[in-house]
Amino acid sequence: MTEALPHTTVRRERPPSAVESGVRATSANWIDAPFNRWGYSHVRDLTRTATVGRGGDPVWAIPASPIDLDQVVTQYDGESYTYTEMLHATYTDACVVIHDGQLVFEYCDVGIAPEQTHLLMSVSKSLTATLIGVLVEQGLVATEACVTDYIAELVGTSWEGCTVQHLLDMRGGVAFTEHDMDDPDCDGVVLEQVSGYTSGVRQGLPANTYDWIRSLPNQQPHGGPFVYRSILIDVLGWIAEEVTGERFADQFSRLVWSRIGAEHAADLIQDSAGFPIVEGGFCTTARDLARFGLMHLQRGNVAGEQVVPGEWIDRVTHRDQELIDTFAVGYSADPDNPEAYYHDCWWVRNAALGRYGGYGLGGQTLLIDRTSNTVVVKLSSWPKRIDPHLASFADAANEALFDWLRSAD
Repeated sequence: MTEALPHTTVRRERPPSAVESGVRATSANWIDAPFNRWGYSHVRDLTRTATVGRGGDPVWAIPASPIDLDQVVTQYDGESYTYTEMLHATYTDACVVIHDGQLVFEYCDVGIAPEQTHLLMSVSKSLTATLIGVLVEQGLVATEACVTDYIAELVGTSWEGCTVQHLLDMRGGVAFTEHDMDDPDCDGVVLEQVSGYTSGVRQGLPANTYDWIRSLPNQQPHGGPFVYRSILIDVLGWIAEEVTGERFADQFSRLVWSRIGAEHAADLIQDSAGFPIVEGGFCTTARDLARFGLMHLQRGNVAGEQVVPGEWIDRVTHRDQELIDTFAVGYSADPDNPEAYYHDCWWVRNAALGRYGGYGLGGQTLLIDRTSNTVVVKLSSWPKRIDPHLASFADAANEALFDWLRSAD
């Protein structure tokens, strides 16, 4: 197993968690602060989950070689912060940094143990797309094929003409909004109740995720500009089950999770009909997510075995002007980074540097930087679902970390 490092466990100044304040997290409130700090690490106690088994192979041993990352100083909003100070300030629950194949830094907040699984939110999308890459190699899925080629129940619906690649790149045109997760009428918030993250309180909702997917109308033609729509990735999960005849949790275990030397089983949220919530329902430990990231950094190879096709992983950082252009006209555009785009369920920050990541609600992050040969996992419980200030602060610190590690080699 991964050699343990001494954990940095400095209590930060933050609102007390639900447990600390004596207020109980429930199936209705656990996604929001202050309940999320406990809820994100106890998902299987709060909603329906399927187990993603780790298999019987040995744990991938990652040697420890500690580095004092407080040598990394970030300037943000006119102030200087060490790396650990950034972790405290951005409500981090757990952080793992792997550099040159070695565990160089590990952090756990008070009350968080390394063996606890933590909700990944939309980092789950990157895991889901990785499985799709395996199914493409096996000839079971083609990225240019239409959704309706695989899901007969969607023939004659708004999904006609939507390809698998449209799903992977968030270019499906169905009507689904989630740019304002503070709006209780936002589809992204409604999805939490339909898909079983939280217990339902609204009336008139679809009975399950299958029904909602079937009922969605189109907002724009498929293949248009990038618009972040989580429901598209749930359709990828439905396709995976259709082409294999196997539950998503079981096939992900068989084809990916059991082959990366994971130390612990993962969990995957399911709705009342057993639909796998692959857009945001994975729960893993920080260490095991780092192993998954290291597998990506090694182009899909673990201990000499090709888990995921290297060509599939390389696709992410093949610069694509069309993707850049379609990303630039959406509400997610980054004016400070004109090269940014979204591809195969990864946010590409800089293709030339091989710098990309998965991001999730509440501060969940998996970052891969090929230039410095580094993987960063940062799992958090922000006071707000979406906080651009905390996100940009953490990104700035991690970019400084990558540059520092690169120059130190």
